Amino acid sequence: MTTMNSYLNFPGTTEDAFDFYKSVFGGEFTALQRFKDTPGCENVAEADGGKIMHISLPIGNNILMATDALESMGQSLKVGTNISLSLNTDSLEEAERVFNALSQGANVTNPLQKMFWGAYWGMLTDRFDIQWMVNFDENQAS
Repeated sequence: MTTMNSYLNFPGTTEDAFDFYKSVFGGEFTALQRFKDTPGCENVAEADGGKIMHISLPIGNNILMATDALESMGQSLKVGTNISLSLNTDSLEEAERVFNALSQGANVTNPLQKMFWGAYWGMLTDRFDIQWMVNFDENQAS
């Protein structure tokens, strides 16, 4: 079954925001990855190396996730469009079907493809200006 979680983008304040959310909701981070430790980010500005590439905090049956949008990497943040819906599918076929359907009239920013973290992942903004991420983690396949 597909699950859907929220993915937030911050202007360099992800760590502060997630420390706050952790104090509110409890729990532990299930992922915390910095840009300086991420393959493909070797050329990130030194001042941005310690910023958050990916962080996850389970809240109930959902996961709140986030990243820092780095201007040094050509990323821009616009409040109101700094939230994405992240779909995790049970199969590559389901990921392809959902991604292709959402792609109709959309702006595909990252095609669905194999990523360094062992998943197929893609990102798009649909024709209604909603940002979506579609992910299939091969390690969770049965």
